[in-house]
Amino acid sequence: MSSENMESKADLKKREDRSPEEMLSDKVVVMKPSGIRKFFDLVSEMEDAISLGVGEPDFDTPWHIRDEGIYSLEKGRTFYTSNAGLKELRVEIAKYMKRSQGVEYDPLSEVLVTVGGSEAIDLMFRAMINSGDEVLIPQPAYVSYVPCAALADATPVIINLKAENEFRLTPEELQAAITPKTKILVLPFPNNPTGAIMRKEDLEAIRDIIIENNIYVLSDEIYSELTYAGKHVSIASLPGMRDRTVVVNGFSKAYAMTGWRMGYACGPAFLIRQMTKIHQFAIMCAPTTSQYAGVEALRNGDEDVRVMRESYNERRRFVLHMLDEMGIPCFEPLGAFYVFPCIKEFGMTSEEFAETLLREEKVAIVPGTAFGDCGEGYLRLSYAYSIENLREALTRLGRFVERRRG
Repeated sequence: MSSENMESKADLKKREDRSPEEMLSDKVVVMKPSGIRKFFDLVSEMEDAISLGVGEPDFDTPWHIRDEGIYSLEKGRTFYTSNAGLKELRVEIAKYMKRSQGVEYDPLSEVLVTVGGSEAIDLMFRAMINSGDEVLIPQPAYVSYVPCAALADATPVIINLKAENEFRLTPEELQAAITPKTKILVLPFPNNPTGAIMRKEDLEAIRDIIIENNIYVLSDEIYSELTYAGKHVSIASLPGMRDRTVVVNGFSKAYAMTGWRMGYACGPAFLIRQMTKIHQFAIMCAPTTSQYAGVEALRNGDEDVRVMRESYNERRRFVLHMLDEMGIPCFEPLGAFYVFPCIKEFGMTSEEFAETLLREEKVAIVPGTAFGDCGEGYLRLSYAYSIENLREALTRLGRFVERRRG
């Protein structure tokens, strides 16, 4: 028997001896589950619990948008659409980007409709990353960036944002993180979990660094319509940035359409073409009914967005006032629908604080470490809930805090 055959049989025996767990992908096994979901699951099993943990609007999708979805079903529009999405919807997305940010995109080659904004993030990474490329991820930030980068064989490089800078990305922090392997910068603003925003002058301060180092930007603007101090500015609108930026947005937050699973990406044609190729094989197309509803949202939903934004702003001010009365420090968030108060005075980790609060007062909030290690000492509270629920939850939090202070 040849040595090749002996080695082949040895390899076969080795494979046969592997346990089911050893058959799994190493990248997936080491991936941590979402820290947000952990507390959501605990609350679902607890009577009389109040959750401020999930970032989901408490509004119903506006009726005229739902009605358009219903009408599309009544008309039998249950077919596949183009892989990139309904032309009608891509045209409306391009119009929206023009009127909201002054950035023009060709709807046929520079717009892709995705299954939520999260798919667009995944597609951009997979379309650009070669093994070992680095992705800069400012944290605290949305939980999907690091795992999506890792699944694309990138090396995530974390930039720890600071409360003293209102959790904005500074030029100094960006410059210090760049290496010859840097390919993509994630800009997660308005930010989940902190509520931080980047104003035009903040973006201008980092633009030249990005261009000089030939870096591409993934600008996650899912909360762009929920900005409470002036108007959101996209980095894609700055000179020199349109063709090195993929803008990710969607319908979940602004139009209360989380369950419709509708997002989109706008970017240079060469990159959108490759993202569409991956989307074509992995997904085929976004849900047809949701796409027709999305057309209606963009055409006639501006007033709905304004009303919901004003309501969130009222809740934002209410929560900040109650936290101030408790003596819990919290910088003023100017975007999204979260506050990120500091609880370092209590000598507990963020997870210990959140777990003890849930056990003693039946209030669920998310520890800051769910959004990166630099979130230690902070908590994320969502104010996408009614004033009544917020008042009760924060009253319970106040009792908890008083006991800890003795």
